[in-house]
Formats: sequence, structure tokens, C-alpha cells
Amino acid sequence: MKQSLSIPPISMITASITLMMLSGCGSSSSDGDGTQTQAIAQTQNTASTTATTSTSNNNASSNTTTADSNSSTVQNTTEADNGTALVANSTDGVLCDYFYNEFNDSASVQATSNADWSCTGTARTLTANGIPDHQTGTFPNPGNPNTISETSVSISYTLTPTKTDNSSTLGGPRGATGYVLNGVKIDANTAGSCDDSGDNCSLVGNTGNWSIEALGQTSFDFGTDDNNAHVQPDGSYHYHGMPEGFIALRGGSDSTMTLIGWAADGFPIYARYGYSDAENAQSALKVMEGSYQLVEGVSNSRPSTSVYALGTFAQDWEYVAGSGDLDECNGRYGVTPEFPQGIYHYYATDSYPYFQRCVKGEL
Repeated sequence: MKQSLSIPPISMITASITLMMLSGCGSSSSDGDGTQTQAIAQTQNTASTTATTSTSNNNASSNTTTADSNSSTVQNTTEADNGTALVANSTDGVLCDYFYNEFNDSASVQATSNADWSCTGTARTLTANGIPDHQTGTFPNPGNPNTISETSVSISYTLTPTKTDNSSTLGGPRGATGYVLNGVKIDANTAGSCDDSGDNCSLVGNTGNWSIEALGQTSFDFGTDDNNAHVQPDGSYHYHGMPEGFIALRGGSDSTMTLIGWAADGFPIYARYGYSDAENAQSALKVMEGSYQLVEGVSNSRPSTSVYALGTFAQDWEYVAGSGDLDECNGRYGVTPEFPQGIYHYYATDSYPYFQRCVKGEL
């Protein structure tokens, strides 16, 4: 039976450049957002690359649980009468019946939020209308002139995700990194950028060498709300960071891990808290920290840090293995309440990159 959930009703550019309002979108190789403030001239980062995802073959024996040394994922296998392995690292049975269909009376929504997840065969599917199920900020607003409206969401993810040694960058034209259970997409980058001088910046178009971050900086206003979300020109409300309103509806707290969505490779996404010992469900929960740090050597071609502080651009951050809890895609292998034998999984974090910009599983 589907679970039916009933939910109660529930801030620039300071440099001397001229801005004008557009109805475009903003997400570096990403969302084509809707933050429409644009400087007179534009340029954008074309250095974004998508890593190649490799496949890995895993051997599994009957009635065993094994961890593959290449994929670092637990493989639960059963055997058919003919000796064929039937299941490997399956997420089947976990939130396969998530269903929500309620009117959202938030002033900027005033529409029914619908999300229907199901598991059939080898696929987890989502049919949704992209309307959030929680209170939102005001849209349109000075930083984001777009109105939340229904969008058709129909996606299918594997029920047997396989982690690889490589990562695949997603977002924008490449497709959503994942979806929160409420049917709202995750798209953490922006289409905003500046040229090397920093005098010509745009929140749309991806034409400059320096990609502007939506969160963690104060030089540009993307009009995000308290859910770290805003709206694309087509009406798509989407998350750049921690979906606070949804987490609250799920009862998220420091006393439990909270599964909030699924990544495009089929692995689960959790919010903020994970076990201090990744392999021990009895260990204390802690706030997960991303493993990105501000660069120490600032490029001579970067716009002045006296105008745009470090952290303003995506290129200001670099992955430093071991500096936090997570890998370059904001994930790790470990046990979770839903997967007590262990699984690779992602986190939404309060630290950069907020939401993962890539996935480690096969696509």
C-alpha cells in the first residue's frame, strides 16, 4: 500500500557594474536557473568536464554477502534454482511505496504537490509534478523572477546500483544529480559566471571563466529561500543545498539518519547526519563534513579577492581527500538504518559542496 502523508500548513553585486533583469536561468553546466540579474557583458566557464564512468564486474556466490574491493559496495546475492545470481546490492523494498498528494498552501505555491515512487523489476521510478510539499520563500523575488509551476517529472533509476572508481558530473543539460523524495530535483551548480576581470558577470549563460556559487557567498543574489532552493524559468523549483523544509517534514534530527532522496545512479541520499564510525550503527551520529577546502594558491587570472571573496566561485574550492568525511561526490560507504549491512550513499551537507555535483555509480 502506498504511504499517504498529510502535512500541516507551514537575501549583490557591490562592484561597479551595471545590472539588468532577464528571464533566463542560472546553473553552471547546471540548472539554467532562474536568477536573472545580468551584467552588461558575459563570459563563462567551459572547462566543466564529465568523467567517464567505468563498469566493474562483481563475483558473488550463493547465499553470501560480500564487499567488492573495487566498488566498495555490499552485494547481497541469492541463487535461483539454476544457480544464477539474482540480486546484487539491491535497494528494492526501501521507500518503494512513497506517495504524497497534498495541496501546498504556501503563498508562492498554491498547488497540489504530487510524488509517486515505485519499484518494479529492476527499476525505481518516480512520477511527480515538481511542486514542493513544504513552505517556500517568496517567488518571484528580486533575485529570482520566476514563478513556481508544475513540471512533468518521470525518471527511472536502477534498483541495483554499482559503485565505480570514477565519477560522473551531472546537472543542467546532463540531467539532475538526483531527486528528493518529494519529486523536487537536485541541481547544485549555477549558470552564473564572471570574466577574468570580474567587471562582467552574469547569473545566466555560463559564458565566463569563473562559475558563481549559489550558496556560501554574498556578492550575488540568486534569490534562494530558506530551503536553499529557487526557481528556473520553466517553473521548476529545485535545490542547491540542504532542503530544510522537507527534512523537517521527515522528522530529521540529530538523533537519526534521514534518507531524503535518491541519486541518479540509484544510491540513497541522506541529510546532514551520519554515524561517526561508518561501519558501526551503534556509534554516535555526527554532522557530516564535505572534503572540499578553499584553494591556497589563487590564480592570477581570478577576479580580485578584494571584490569577490574566496568561496564565491566553484573554482575557489578543491577536493582534499581525508579533510572531511566524504569523497569528491559527497558520499561514502557505510551502514545506514535502511541498509544495515552497508551501502555507498551520499549526503546533503552544510559545508561545500552542499549537494553532490557528481555520482560514483554506473549510469
